[in-house]
Amino acid sequence: MIRQEQRSEWDGDRALLRPVTLGDLRLPNRVVMAPVTRCRATNDDLAPTDLHAAYYGQRAGAGLIIAEGTWTSERTIGFYPNVPGVYSERQVAAWSRVTHVVHALGGRIVLQLWHAGDPRSDREMTVADIERTIADFGAASENARRAGFDGVEIAANGTHLIARFLNPRLNRRADGHGTRRDRLLFEIVEAAAAAWEGRRLGVRLSPYWTIDDEPSADRRGGDYPWNADERTLADYDALVAELNERPLAYLHLRGPAPRGPVPDVDAFARYRKLFDGPLIANHGFDGETGDAIVEAGIADAVSFARLFIANPDLVGRFALGHETAGSDPDTHYSGGARGYVDYPTWPLGVSAMRSM
Repeated sequence: MIRQEQRSEWDGDRALLRPVTLGDLRLPNRVVMAPVTRCRATNDDLAPTDLHAAYYGQRAGAGLIIAEGTWTSERTIGFYPNVPGVYSERQVAAWSRVTHVVHALGGRIVLQLWHAGDPRSDREMTVADIERTIADFGAASENARRAGFDGVEIAANGTHLIARFLNPRLNRRADGHGTRRDRLLFEIVEAAAAAWEGRRLGVRLSPYWTIDDEPSADRRGGDYPWNADERTLADYDALVAELNERPLAYLHLRGPAPRGPVPDVDAFARYRKLFDGPLIANHGFDGETGDAIVEAGIADAVSFARLFIANPDLVGRFALGHETAGSDPDTHYSGGARGYVDYPTWPLGVSAMRSM
């Protein structure tokens, strides 16, 4: 179960409830819905459905919704089933319905663009492969704009394609994409940003990713290729410093796997010193710790994943001091409507009675 949080009275001045501007995105609060893969695009077109519109509409109270990682082309599809794309007209039209609902309910929504890569393949991408990948991100970003999104986020986190290029243990290319492992990310950022006026593109990184972030990884043999050693963190120091020179809306930083109730704030502070723009902190936060990292000036906003699964009214619960509910892990990646759009909001009638 997720940690429960209870306050005794209204606290409208808490840090997470203050407005903030991320690039050209103006948010009424700093509670961000993190991108969460939910595998509900159960159709041959891999297009979002009315369930997606309901799901994101229910969570429109977030300062910003970062919609789930979405395939940029048929070539980028990974091992997760029923993940939507944004490369066909059918998908663009379906996403338009989602963004219309979110906007009608007063929300803001950006789309995370995702290329899974193939960790099982030893084939090195050709120059033509890389050029097509960059073009796919550019086209997907334009499709997201046409679908009514307020911006896009580049998924450079986890163990997927861009993160693999950034990893010195995996990227042994002898060309310019090996001598400059961050080159692919910057080329993708440039291509995706071209679809937008102003600062409407964010980047998500996970410099602290280790085997603790991937419970299903094989721990029996060989060295897991991701670890947060000083060499890795120094590489990310240089990457973040260069991203600081780009016109980003925000940097979305996933911290280390939590080892207690309080996330490692120093891990985020390391990169706060290198990035002057808006920073979204993620991984292991609740309302109290989210308030604390914003109050400390280390993050401008905090994103929540599992808390938003079971609490569509998470911002209201934070504001009113209500407890947060736990989610059903059996429905995180499957289940249709169950475990997706059937989590209740806080019963306001009960709340009013308790306050009398």
